[in-house]
Amino acid sequence: MTVAVLAAMLAVPPVAAEDRGAVTNLPLPRFVSMKASEGNVRRGPSLSHRIDWVYKRRNMPLQITAEHGHWRRVQDRDGAGGWVHYSLLSGVRTVIVEADMLNLYARPDASSQVNAQLSLGVVAEVRRCEAEWCELSAGGYRGWAGKGAYWGVKPQEAFE
Repeated sequence: MTVAVLAAMLAVPPVAAEDRGAVTNLPLPRFVSMKASEGNVRRGPSLSHRIDWVYKRRNMPLQITAEHGHWRRVQDRDGAGGWVHYSLLSGVRTVIVEADMLNLYARPDASSQVNAQLSLGVVAEVRRCEAEWCELSAGGYRGWAGKGAYWGVKPQEAFE
C-alpha cells in the first residue's frame, strides 16, 4: 500500500456544507430567542394545527431546526419543540444557565476578577462569543463565562 493510499484512507471526510433554511437561507440549526412573553407551540406549521403547549418565558433561547413559510420548527434545551410563527422569535441571542452560581469574569480568563454570579435557570443575553468563552449580560451585570455551563450557543461558535 502506498503512502498516498494510506493517507487517503486515514483522511477525515470533508465536512458537509452547513444546511440552510429553505425560506431564509440562514444556517440550520441556529439559535434564536422568544420575542414574545407567550407563544403557542403547534404540532405543524399552520394555525389549523393543534397547540401542544405554550412557551411563557420572554427571551428564552430556542434552536430553529426547520422552516416552512412563516413558521419555524423550534426546540428548547430539553429537546421539546414544535412549530412557532416567526413573528414570535427574535435574532437576539440568549442562553439559559445550567450550572448554579456561574461566574462572570472581567475577561475571558478564569484568573480574572469575578464580576457577578448567575443562578441556575437565569436567561442571559449573549453579547459575543469566542471559541471557549462568551460575554454574557444579565440583571445589569456583564462578564465572560466559559462555554459548557449554559445552553444556547454551539460549542465552538464565535461571533461579535
